Amino acid sequence: MDISNDGQKLDPKWIEVGNNVCGALRGCREASAVAEYFERAGWRSNSSSWYGYELETSWCQVEIDPIEGSAILLNGVVDPLRLDELAGLLGRFGLPYSLELYDGDDTLIRAIQG
Repeated sequence: MDISNDGQKLDPKWIEVGNNVCGALRGCREASAVAEYFERAGWRSNSSSWYGYELETSWCQVEIDPIEGSAILLNGVVDPLRLDELAGLLGRFGLPYSLELYDGDDTLIRAIQG
């Protein structure tokens, strides 16, 4: 898979927040296929391990890594006001998902599934 550096980089204000989003994508075994969906939506994509990818835009940066079975773990940082936008993308990609948003004290703020 080609690596895309065409998308926007994460806004520096979100780097300091640290990880605040985690989740799982079900029904997809290959992170490369998920990375391609995000690339087509204008995100940056870089290989981060043998099978994992870092996906990035100005308001979100996540790592995706496949696990045994047919699921992909997702974790990183997202602008809390745009969590629904991330969920909407996953829905448009046809990926069943669960996402959890946490605050700075690791308290669960919101959980959504699609």
